[in-house]
Amino acid sequence: MSKELWTSVDRYLTDVLVTPDAALDAALESSAAADLPAINVTPNLGKFLFLLARLVGAKNILEIGTLGGYSTIWLARGLAPGGRLITLEAEPKHAEVARTNLARAGVSSVVDLREGLALDLLPGVAAEMRAPFDLVFIDADKVNNPEYFRHSLELTRVGSLIIVDNVVRNGAVADPNSSDASVKAVRRMNEILAAEPRVSATALQTVGSKGYDGFAMVLVTSDPKRPAG
Repeated sequence: MSKELWTSVDRYLTDVLVTPDAALDAALESSAAADLPAINVTPNLGKFLFLLARLVGAKNILEIGTLGGYSTIWLARGLAPGGRLITLEAEPKHAEVARTNLARAGVSSVVDLREGLALDLLPGVAAEMRAPFDLVFIDADKVNNPEYFRHSLELTRVGSLIIVDNVVRNGAVADPNSSDASVKAVRRMNEILAAEPRVSATALQTVGSKGYDGFAMVLVTSDPKRPAG
């Protein structure tokens, strides 16, 4: 088993199950041309996010970490009619590329891209929130994942879904002695998930063209406004 094989399978699954799309391809190409880090979700994971949005009938989506807007396009296309997506991006250069990609894909009218550190922006999102978020996708710096989750939970409702990407860290998440700050933060988040009575969570390992990683899936099962415990 090797990354070459995983990449080949990813390519096969994408070719068979993900319809070619000029706007999505252009989003990847423009992100690469702008030297953005090549850490966007894969096409098959992008479609997975789209399907999740459709499954929960998402009218309100929150994304923490826009990068070049590739996953944002997938999520925006999964919105229910009349829906809205808020995406938060800390890097101005990333936000600039994303805005162009979102406009090209024709989803700018349903996407509110906000620049700044997510932990600075989230209180404002909460203050102006008219309806809970049905789906949250967390895919930003991993060190702040515990806080991203805490904020996200308060912005949801019973039945909402929270997805957290990159939680396996090439298997390092299983090492309790890891000194890596991202690994330690993911482990802390998992502890929070396990102890949080208002959610039910699991995590899955993945392999593919981006290597060995995984994501957590969190279902909000009781009123997130009710204090834990």
